[in-house]
Parts: sequence; structure tokens; C-alpha cells
Amino acid sequence: MMGLGMGLGLLALLVFWAVLIVGGVWLVRGLFAQRDRSRGNRGAPPTPRQILDQRYARGELSKEEYDLIRRDLEGRSP
Repeated sequence: MMGLGMGLGLLALLVFWAVLIVGGVWLVRGLFAQRDRSRGNRGAPPTPRQILDQRYARGELSKEEYDLIRRDLEGRSP
């Protein structure tokens, strides 16, 4: 009878630690996945064209500046 109680207690302790570890891993992975999603490209650095498009969308560049830089990135002369 005593052996059964100790066995169940040990099993409960192992289950507790397994749930705690799995929950911690799940939480950390979720936090990092959210950070990657907020970047929109899973951690890869943005390309020069993406940076240019973002700057134009934010209003940092005029249409003329945007076109000039875009042509330069594509290797064409103005």
C-alpha cells in the first residue's frame, strides 16, 4: 500500500515538472514568434527595396526622390 502511494506521488511530481517545462518552452516560443511576426518577414533583414518602400510610405521621401533611388537600386540611369 505504501509503495502505491509513493509511486503516484512520484508520477504526479514528474507530470508537474513536465507541464512546467513544456509551458515555459511554449511561452518563450510564443514570445519570439510574435516578435518575428511584428517584423513581417520572420527575422530576415529587409531588402533595400523594402526599406525604400517603407520610407516612401511614411512620407520621408518625395515621389521624385523615391523614383530616383528606385531606379538607382534597379541599376538604371535617370
